[in-house]
Amino acid sequence: AGEGQVDLIAWAGYVEDGNNDPKNDWVTSFTEETGCQVNVTLGNTSDEMVNLMKQGNHDGVSASGDATLRLIAAGDVAPVNTELIPNYKDVFPGLKDKPHNSVDGKNYGVPHGRGANLLMYNTDVVKPAPDSWSVVWDKASPYKGKITAYDSPIYIADAALWLKATQPDLGIENVYELDQKQFDAAIALLKEQRKIIGEYWSDYTKEIDAFAKGNSVAGTTWQVIANVLKADSAPIEVTLPKEGSTGWSDTWMISSKAKNPNCMYMFMNHIISPETNAKATEYFGEAPSNTKSCALTADKDHCTKFHATDESYFEKVAFWTTPTKDCGDARGAVCKDYSEWVSAWTTVKG
Repeated sequence: AGEGQVDLIAWAGYVEDGNNDPKNDWVTSFTEETGCQVNVTLGNTSDEMVNLMKQGNHDGVSASGDATLRLIAAGDVAPVNTELIPNYKDVFPGLKDKPHNSVDGKNYGVPHGRGANLLMYNTDVVKPAPDSWSVVWDKASPYKGKITAYDSPIYIADAALWLKATQPDLGIENVYELDQKQFDAAIALLKEQRKIIGEYWSDYTKEIDAFAKGNSVAGTTWQVIANVLKADSAPIEVTLPKEGSTGWSDTWMISSKAKNPNCMYMFMNHIISPETNAKATEYFGEAPSNTKSCALTADKDHCTKFHATDESYFEKVAFWTTPTKDCGDARGAVCKDYSEWVSAWTTVKG
């Protein structure tokens, strides 16, 4: 039996009860079915979510890969018994048992969805239409002062992705496993980019406002941001550049201190149910995690647009992962861990 409520930390757009848009409500049905009232705290960044979970006042979180391993290592989340989550059996195999949601053979959550960090540009200003990230890294950019980038230490991986494509002599294989030389090159590139950045964003409403007013004309985005701008007839397009991109695969995780574990288990089953997962991931703009959701989206082309069944597409996406000292290869424990990424990011921002 449920405890009567569940307290969640979530990305904006993941837990909708109809208040933002009456057409988007997958919370009311859950409460009616289970008796669990849903309370949600929005997390604007992964760092914010990690800090909120440490306080032990929430039952669960929609964590991206740059947060999951930190939560697991700190003991702030518990392994999940997937046998108590019937809809788990229908999750795409490409999302199960991944380094960001499983440790030592134990599952630490259920996959919500996945997507790429895309390049967004103003079609009236940025011509010709870009197919490369060069538009945000060119220090002689004609769009200087109107370039935007994601405000988070994990954005260092985007610099590493560009270096991987353009400076193969650095030997970057995994953009989250950077040794001193590779890391220094990424930070140097970001400091150069800083000179052409107009503003950084972490709150997605801030980027919407910047593109709507023309203050930003090119930069990293999420599909949900593009959807909002396009709905308001803004002259923007998005693309997955030829170099590939970073991206996210989000996991619903249960707190190790959950006061309402039964409601949390029921919510995890609900959010990855075919119908709910179809609604939630279509609203946000990402590929669903449930294989049965593709048949239930309002836009029948949704799963095609977001490459839900195309594992070769997601091979071009380097999903956010928490950097650790262990390089994961013969180099040993000489890579920069997340705390060093955080420190370096402050020097980039100035």
